[in-house]
Amino acid sequence: MSATPSTGNIVIAIDAMGGDHGPAEIVPALASVLAQRPDVRFLVFGHKDAIAGPLARHPALVSAVTVIHTEKTIESDEKPSAALRASKGTSMRMALEAVEEGQAMAAVSAGNTGALMALARIVYKTLPGIHRPAIASVMPGIKGETIMLDLGANVLVDAETLVQFAVLGAAFAQKQKKIQTPTVGLLNVGSEEIKGPEHIRAAAEILKRIEFPGTYYGFVEGDDIMKGTVDVIVADGYAGNIALKTAEGVGQLVKHYFTESFNSPLAKVGALIAYGSLKKFKRRMDPRLYNGGVFLGLNGLCVKSHGGADALAFSQAVLLAVRLARYGYIQQVIEDINNVVRQETFLNPESSE
Repeated sequence: MSATPSTGNIVIAIDAMGGDHGPAEIVPALASVLAQRPDVRFLVFGHKDAIAGPLARHPALVSAVTVIHTEKTIESDEKPSAALRASKGTSMRMALEAVEEGQAMAAVSAGNTGALMALARIVYKTLPGIHRPAIASVMPGIKGETIMLDLGANVLVDAETLVQFAVLGAAFAQKQKKIQTPTVGLLNVGSEEIKGPEHIRAAAEILKRIEFPGTYYGFVEGDDIMKGTVDVIVADGYAGNIALKTAEGVGQLVKHYFTESFNSPLAKVGALIAYGSLKKFKRRMDPRLYNGGVFLGLNGLCVKSHGGADALAFSQAVLLAVRLARYGYIQQVIEDINNVVRQETFLNPESSE
């Protein structure tokens, strides 16, 4: 099923005070998004004085931005419980409320991840039939991008929740990768059916039987993430977060070794000769191009940018929010989940045996 693209302007709510850099990087990011997508408008929540300076340096952006002044901000090191108690009137909460009230189609923040997830669950609520929301992101691969979830929102889950993650991830892949029937794999310690913990093997049995927006591939292993073996990899938050942080560490190691290898004069001459190829390599390995974790399973769109994101990285998170908003992701997930729950084998996988 393909949702009909929305027409008219797409409005995105922005938490301008989140992250390490705030408006200094966020405002230029919005200017970059507008240059690529003239149909996008922004509700920018934050302190007007902090936003005014960067906004003045991008005059073309002024007409596309509405600044909503907020005095309060949720700090990056604030505990989610404390942030919830004092969240009223903060830039983060007001951005989420703009979506819930229909003023915007998605919210983007580089702020405190725990606080953002907790607030999003309270403001948006979970979609009907969804047990828990998940964090999904796009990972680069040899054969193309791979969408992976959950990346840390839920440490331990049951088989039914993993099946729901498969539905959420498949619907996300349809919009992000523009494919009708994405392949979905379950992250495991081996590809054999007898391997892995009980909840993963149970989820596999359900996914073999039901109809959902994707095609179940089977178990995949850690090296399949970067191979691009499947379009979507599903894991619990414990394994998913470890896999994500390991991939980030490998990327940093490659960058370190790469830079270190060009310290000698001869190597620098070689680098000049191979400048075009090296530039292409650097761009493909740039983690900023894959910035943006989506909170899936909520009755509203929210994209979490990395806290240290610069303008390029933050712009990618906003563009991701624009794509999902444009193609009606939320409504599609509601229909897909309802379709899965109606199938008897989802709740009783032994009924078809």
